[in-house]
Amino acid sequence: MSELGARASGQGRIFQTSGDQYIEEHHHHYDAGAGPLFGREVVPTVSTAGPAAPDSVRMPLVGRGPGVLRNREELREVLGAAVAGPGGDIHVVHGMGGCGKTALAYWLFTSAVRDHGRVGFWVNASERMSLRAGMLAVAGDRGAAPGELAAAAAGQRAAADLVWHYLDHSADPWLLVLDNADDPTVLEDGAWLRASGRGVVLVTTRHATSPLWRTPGATRHPLGVLPLDDAAQVLCDLAPDAGDLSSARKVAERLGRLPLALTLAGSHLAHQLLESWSMDEYDRKLGEESTAIVDGGATRYGGGHSRHLVGRTWQLSLDALAGQGVPEATTLLRLLSFLAADPVPLSVLAPVARGQVVAEGLQPALTAVKLEPALRALLDHSLAELVDVDGVRCVRVHGVLLDSVAAGVPAGQRAAFGETVTRLLEGVVPEEGLESPETRRLLALLAPHASAVLATAPGERTAALAVHVLWQVFESGEYPAVLALAPGIADRVEALLGMRHRVALDARDVEGRALFRMGRYTESEALHRRVLAQRDQLLGADHPDTLRSCLGLLMPLAVLGRTEEAEQWSRRALEGQRRALGEDSPETLYTWTTLVELLADARKVEEFEEQAHALVSACERALPPDHSTTVLARHCHAGGLHDLGRYEEAEPLARHVLADWTRIRGGDHPRTLAALTLTARVAQGLGRTEEAVRMLREATERRERVLGPDHPFVVQNRQWLTAWRGGTDR
Repeated sequence: MSELGARASGQGRIFQTSGDQYIEEHHHHYDAGAGPLFGREVVPTVSTAGPAAPDSVRMPLVGRGPGVLRNREELREVLGAAVAGPGGDIHVVHGMGGCGKTALAYWLFTSAVRDHGRVGFWVNASERMSLRAGMLAVAGDRGAAPGELAAAAAGQRAAADLVWHYLDHSADPWLLVLDNADDPTVLEDGAWLRASGRGVVLVTTRHATSPLWRTPGATRHPLGVLPLDDAAQVLCDLAPDAGDLSSARKVAERLGRLPLALTLAGSHLAHQLLESWSMDEYDRKLGEESTAIVDGGATRYGGGHSRHLVGRTWQLSLDALAGQGVPEATTLLRLLSFLAADPVPLSVLAPVARGQVVAEGLQPALTAVKLEPALRALLDHSLAELVDVDGVRCVRVHGVLLDSVAAGVPAGQRAAFGETVTRLLEGVVPEEGLESPETRRLLALLAPHASAVLATAPGERTAALAVHVLWQVFESGEYPAVLALAPGIADRVEALLGMRHRVALDARDVEGRALFRMGRYTESEALHRRVLAQRDQLLGADHPDTLRSCLGLLMPLAVLGRTEEAEQWSRRALEGQRRALGEDSPETLYTWTTLVELLADARKVEEFEEQAHALVSACERALPPDHSTTVLARHCHAGGLHDLGRYEEAEPLARHVLADWTRIRGGDHPRTLAALTLTARVAQGLGRTEEAVRMLREATERRERVLGPDHPFVVQNRQWLTAWRGGTDR
């Protein structure tokens, strides 16, 4: 009887051990009635067979290889040089599932055999049994005797040493591909991965950071998605009759330029029987169904089958991570799937790591101590990557992968995931210092995620978050980014909460201001009039939101030359804010700057002088030093002096304002570029044309980079440059 309570009877045996043990036992059986000396000894046949050998190691067992391998020129050149050279190299190609690692290996295998006279060996390294069987087959190909192979298969001699002995003494140079080595432990701490002067080893893997990849002689090569034009060409290669390159680009972008997704989509388009979709129709279908992979997708006609197959490539990695004790990697990926496919600042996840935000209700639970291992696991298995975006450390996950994971989030957990990710974003949105370049970069990164959460976890809270982030981005001066996001966010908020909801009106308000900043003045006026009418009716004439709409409306009116009407709205907003918010409110003082500008435009010189000096004094008294409204007040004063032809008075003030904006908002902020343009115009007014042309050329180039070549400010700057070079100030 053993300690575990097991009981042996007759000729039974009990073995108890810990760790890995090798036990060999010989049994001699006799007739039951005979004595030991006269009994008949039965010697059993001992099987030395290991795992079944693969059908071939001389052919890539990957089905039909790619007809044309697009892009990868730089890596193909490196690998091609390796198989053309003497050997001794190990190359590790790592990347996410579906990025084309095996296709690249297939190309190299074909090239090595056909063009360079190497013997090619292809071994499936996804698990121990297939690796061991494949490598022993390689040894047999290189001359190992059946007895040697049988002993290695039976564990009576070191299998890896046997294989590498015959590879090292091969009469022919060779290429060995170890495909799908996604679990580096299968390689037995490097026993199966060695360098040899007779050959080249290529490993394909999703695992990016294994210490094995630092084996002497090994070089790592990351593999990502395809450039857009190459991705589109893959579709055209596979389905040339489905559409042109322009249509293919749209589908390729929708599929995230992932080679596996492109291959499946192109094959589907090329082999339709009952229908014949064009690429444009396929793009619309993907837009309707997203690129999510859902259970049962393989049975649906159209894009679902392809997407289902794509999704399975990543589920293998997640299953492996769960088996390795990191099921929280799936939880983290699900959390990220509620965000956009853009880089996510690591600061978004930091509150979980610090225990400040507890991700409740998520299964498996994502706790502070589990976050770091989960993130590391995703990075190691190429399910995510770390990227640096203008100095901000971020994690990025491919969009098709995110869609796949999002579709698999259990319905009962969606609310918990939405709640958690909303709290994380709310905690990281900056509320102050919006003028700093660092804050502007962070806000630009957060904006698409706030928009995505509104779509993945719709509700009043996420709507308010998305609109708040839009306002912060607008205040930071990133007007193109706001205009790119605002219409979609506003449409979603209106559909969710109704057109007359306060959050929906806020969304349209910021959209109208972005339209104005990007030079679309007529559209801005129309939208502000609509929002103003609704706020006036719902909130009353003196509500702060209504008064903000007055301010929003007057700005396009002023640029469109309707100065008198703009002045009326400015006075109404200013008087109302003084009553509702107070004389020294930053918002009141900001509105006052618009009146100063309009008075100069209307040539109301005395009132302009009086209001400009009073405004600057009030700002300096009520606001902190370097407050943006104080600088703006001086800016408006300098601009008014220029417009009145008082260039000598305007010059020192304009240069002071330019220095202030450059210091607090950076050289490419729209306010800074406006001040640079004003300073150039003042110099031209003083007759310093060469200096003026130099400054205006700089302002024009930078404005074009920030606002685009067709922005009215850029067009106007070019007209001034032409006139000044011709000696006429128009």
